[in-house]
Amino acid sequence: MAASPTGAEPQQAAQALAPWLQTQLQSLLTRRAHALLLQGPSGLGQYRLALGLAQAWLCEQVSEQGACGHCTSCHLVGSHGHPDLAVLMPETTMLELGWPLDEKSMDEIDAKKRKPSKEIRVEALRQVVGFAQRTASRGRGLVVLVYPAERMNNVSANALLKTLEEPAGDTRFVLASEAAHQLLPTIRSRCQTHALLWPDTSTALQWLQDQSVGPSALADSAVAASVLRLSGGRPEDALALASHGPDAAQWARLPKAVAKGDVSALAGFEPVQAVNVLQKLCHDLWALRVQAQPRFFLASDLPTPPGPRALARWTKELQAIARTAEHPFKADLMLENLVSQAQRIFKSTNSPETAKQA
Repeated sequence: MAASPTGAEPQQAAQALAPWLQTQLQSLLTRRAHALLLQGPSGLGQYRLALGLAQAWLCEQVSEQGACGHCTSCHLVGSHGHPDLAVLMPETTMLELGWPLDEKSMDEIDAKKRKPSKEIRVEALRQVVGFAQRTASRGRGLVVLVYPAERMNNVSANALLKTLEEPAGDTRFVLASEAAHQLLPTIRSRCQTHALLWPDTSTALQWLQDQSVGPSALADSAVAASVLRLSGGRPEDALALASHGPDAAQWARLPKAVAKGDVSALAGFEPVQAVNVLQKLCHDLWALRVQAQPRFFLASDLPTPPGPRALARWTKELQAIARTAEHPFKADLMLENLVSQAQRIFKSTNSPETAKQA
C-alpha cells in the first residue's frame, strides 16, 4: 500500500534470503492458498521469509527460486513503496524495519502526542480492509503482510477475519508469527500453516559470519558460536545479540561475573535482553542441578548452581520482571537490581538450607 515516506528511511533493495529460508520460499511458492501463516519461535526469519514471499507474488519475472530482484515491482518492494503491498505491523516494528507510517500517525508521534503503538492498531487494520477491496495497480494482485500477527488484539483480529475468509479479487495474505498460539483459532483456521525450519549449526554459523561488516565481533568464529549457543540456535536472535559487541572471553565470563555481582557483565544490554540472558542462565543452572547438559552456556563457564528452592525463587522473580521489562523506570538501575538479585541467589549456595538440598 503506497504511503508517504515519513518514517525511517526505507531500504532500497530487499536482502538476499538466508539459505534455510530460500529453500522454504521455493516450497511455499508452489502452494495455491490465498492465506499463509508462517509460524515458529523468534529468530528463525519469519519476517524475511514473509517479505520474500510477498515480493515473489508481486514480481514481474518470478521464477521457481522466487523474485527476480531487478524488475520495477521488486524495486518498489525494496524501497517500501509498492502500491499493491500493504504491511500490517505495530508502529514500533514499522519504524524499526523502515516502513513508512501514514502521515497522520507520524505527525502525532513527532508531536509527542502519543508513543508508537506496540500493537497492531485497529485503525491500521481498517485501512488494510479497504485496501483489499481495491484493484491491483500493476496486474499481479494485492498482497497483505501481517507481522508479528500475534500483536493483533481481539478487535483487530476480528476486523481482519471477514476479509481473510472471503478476500475480494486476487488478494493474498501472508501472516508471520512468533507466537501463533496467541492468534484467534478462527484466524489460524483460515490459513494454511507452515512451521519455520531450523537451520543446522554449520549453516547458521556461516550465515552469521557472512553478516559481519568491517571489524564486527561476528568475524570471530568463537563469538559467532557463543552468541548462537546463547540464542538457542536461532540465527536472527544471535545477530541481534551480537550487536552488543562482546568478544568470546566476555561471553564466557558473564555467568560467573553475574554470580559475583559484577554489573559490568550486563553493560550495554537493554533490560529486556538482560532478563532474557539471565533466564537462560537460570535454565542452564537447573540443567546442571539435575545433571543434564546446559543449552545456552558451556558447562565450564557456569558457576556452582544454587539449591532448588533458590533457583525456583529466581525463576519466578525473573518471570515477573519479564512482564514489565519493556517499561523500566530507569534502565541502569534495573540492571543493577537484576545483578544484585542474582548475587543474593548465588550466595544462598552456602546457606544451611542449600546444603540440605544438595
